[in-house]
Amino acid sequence: MKYIKEIALYIGLPLIFIAMMAFRNASHKTMIANIQKDNNDKGFAVVELFTSEGCWSCPPADALIARLQQGNNNKQLYIMAFHVDYWDHQGWKDRFSQAGFTERQKQYASWLRLNNIYTPQLIVNGKTEMVGSEEGAVLGAVSAALQETSAQPLSLKAVQANRELKITYDGAVANKKARIVVALVQKNASSQVNAGENAGKQLAHVQIVRQLQQQELKEQGAVSLSLPEDFHQNGWEVIAFVQHKNTGAITQSAKLEW
Repeated sequence: MKYIKEIALYIGLPLIFIAMMAFRNASHKTMIANIQKDNNDKGFAVVELFTSEGCWSCPPADALIARLQQGNNNKQLYIMAFHVDYWDHQGWKDRFSQAGFTERQKQYASWLRLNNIYTPQLIVNGKTEMVGSEEGAVLGAVSAALQETSAQPLSLKAVQANRELKITYDGAVANKKARIVVALVQKNASSQVNAGENAGKQLAHVQIVRQLQQQELKEQGAVSLSLPEDFHQNGWEVIAFVQHKNTGAITQSAKLEW
């Protein structure tokens, strides 16, 4: 009888685990569907992922934000992937990495009183940070942000002249302790990685920040962005948001798509 019970236990535990995983996956799928619904009358979620092609643990986080972005109808969901440069010395240089994005992550470490920086790190509305591949934590933080009451979104317009994009904004809530931050975002790209921790992999990326500018906030103003050589209006967007200088908290946001 004891032998039979042990067999039943060995068979039962994997089945229980499989059932739990199926329930979790179904729950996360429902959460993503709810996040992606049109949400014009509630809060917003500015999602910043710090990632790198040289980091072996980053592809699952990249895949998670891709799932959030694909089929998204929520105009209050703003997703950005910042490729940092401190992995570039590990044998593979990420073609999207910028030192300025590493500095931005370091600024978050100061704002959020963190001891170090790491990838993949994900931050929601400048206030909540977590490991970017921890699906439950990420979806929970995004869902919570979307339920908060927020200020009206900014109004954005863009004019392109040669290799420069001039972004004008209006409707900002005046605050001497805040900045306007504007990002030029490439929606999709892929890279064949031939060295480093992800050697041999074809990595897919979404919402890649290619340019980032910030300046003192006014109720209305303009920010200019230099355009990359590969820029074309299809497949790109601009995301702008208001961020507190001392805390990093994001209080207003908007995006402009072509």
